[in-house]
Amino acid sequence: MTGVCSRVECGWGGEFSEVNVLDVTTVNDVLVKATGGGDRAVMLWQDGAGAWRPITSDELYGRVRALADVLLEWGVERGDRVAILSENRWEWAVTDFAVLAIGGVDVPLYPTLTAEQVGYMLRDSGAKVAVVSSREQYRKLKAAGVLAELEHVVVMDALDASEKLDAAGFSTHGFSELMAAAPGKQRRDARFYALVARAQPEDPMTIIYTSGTTGEPKGVVLTHGNLASNLRYSTTPLGLTGKDSCISFLPLSHVTARHLDYAMLLHGAKLAYCPKFEHLPAAMKAVQPTVFVAVPRVYEKIRQAVEGRSAASPVKSRILAWALATGNRHRAETLAGKEPDGIAWRLASKLVFAKIREAFGGQVKVFVSGGAPLGIDTAGWFADAGIRIFEGYGLTETSPVIALNYPEAHRIGTVGKALPNVQCRFEEDGELEVKGPSIFVGYWRKKQETAEAFTADGWFKTGDIGNIDADGFLSITDRKKELLKTSGGKMIAPQPIENKLKANVLVGQAALVGDKHKFVAVLISPNFAALEAWAKGEGSATGEGKVLVAEARVAALYEGVVKQVNESLANFEKIKRVRVVAEEWSIETEELTPSMKLKRRVVERKHAAEIAEFYMDEAVATR
Repeated sequence: MTGVCSRVECGWGGEFSEVNVLDVTTVNDVLVKATGGGDRAVMLWQDGAGAWRPITSDELYGRVRALADVLLEWGVERGDRVAILSENRWEWAVTDFAVLAIGGVDVPLYPTLTAEQVGYMLRDSGAKVAVVSSREQYRKLKAAGVLAELEHVVVMDALDASEKLDAAGFSTHGFSELMAAAPGKQRRDARFYALVARAQPEDPMTIIYTSGTTGEPKGVVLTHGNLASNLRYSTTPLGLTGKDSCISFLPLSHVTARHLDYAMLLHGAKLAYCPKFEHLPAAMKAVQPTVFVAVPRVYEKIRQAVEGRSAASPVKSRILAWALATGNRHRAETLAGKEPDGIAWRLASKLVFAKIREAFGGQVKVFVSGGAPLGIDTAGWFADAGIRIFEGYGLTETSPVIALNYPEAHRIGTVGKALPNVQCRFEEDGELEVKGPSIFVGYWRKKQETAEAFTADGWFKTGDIGNIDADGFLSITDRKKELLKTSGGKMIAPQPIENKLKANVLVGQAALVGDKHKFVAVLISPNFAALEAWAKGEGSATGEGKVLVAEARVAALYEGVVKQVNESLANFEKIKRVRVVAEEWSIETEELTPSMKLKRRVVERKHAAEIAEFYMDEAVATR
């Protein structure tokens, strides 16, 4: 924040809204930007009646300062850890900014974690304070075992005055009581600004726990400089302005969502908090965002919903097929950012594409996908519907963006061009390695794992296989550790094939298996709503998805799905056997990471018996 200190003497006012994105050196600069607009609404939240309420720059400043003062009174010092266990809501952002303002390090935890997992992360991080959203999350702390270093817990939900929530070892406070002083703290204070300005790029700002697709959780330590470096380059090409708005619904405990919120505030855009995914359709209709960022599974679900509704009517099904075929003829124009023309296109847009856009609120101008591979089938389907999705790529350890497509440089099927501050190179086996100021400093209290994450000359090993084409576009083909090697020596990348399968409305998730075997097989977790709708149309007496999977006709149905995908695969990639499981894989049941990536090892462990059946009649050499 060098170069702006003199302005604070004039009262930290609206002129701070002129902070240049390229001048950002710490995440505290985002706080300066977000609280520099006076009575301008920077955030939206829903009250108990469902009405959307604004939070102005002044109100945000007062709330952050009020909480920061409380944390200081509790003895939270520079470098101390404060955990946040909550869904997306305005209190999450206030807590985050307050912790960073006083030089603390916040530890975001996924609200879907179990008490045991929460306990491990609180103990490992040594959190002194925990801010939780609800009684349910509070009960996890009480069930988490001994938390020797935890002194204070704050509950965001309103607490009854008669409630006695204090537990052995820590005291409990209501968030609203800590906010009582906020209205009186909206006047800009030079001493508080001086505290905020103490942050340096090399200071740690957050510890984000990630287990990835395998292994025990590791705390990724990101500095202010890591995030700031990424913010300077990642979203500027998207052309965001103060007129834009975005719904914050991806878990803020994930670096992608948090990075997005910072970027939106930095560009002067407005954030609307949606704490539950099931509320997203209503939120999109009410807020009508101009920017939509999601993991691929969200786009897949929207596609499946459109196809599912059309499948219920032969007429609608034919109209959808005709519209997409029409759009396909104009795909190049859509991908180039041009509005297609012609009578057929306009009719297809009016009958079909407009309704798809309405599912996103009707005003989105920028669509972004990240967190996992989007898949060329899904990207192509939306392009045919007139929607260009800018796919990006990165990891928690890279703060997160390594590469991103944007309006002036977009190529479908790739994750875009590397950011200007990120260097890329490839090992002989195709693994991508990166270097730059946005790369993390190491794993919390894990020296060996940190050393193993880097090459001898300091490049971070992403674990992803990829390549860069002649025009500089990066493609990621698979995870290095997830490549399947058949007993015949053929290497198979499972993710592209799984994405092809998931493009079908009947498929919820898919997991290829076959490492060290003669052939590939697949486990499919159905989209149970679509399966039940299909069964109803077939006159099923049961209609219950988890019962249906045992029926021979359902097995034949999914074998047909696989057969169709096999037509696009090389002989050694073709799926020979299929098993439809009776479980819906989810974050809660641990088959998926919070960013909706498949935990292949978990799936293989849970379905070891089914996998063994695939290869009962196969003689496999011991290795």
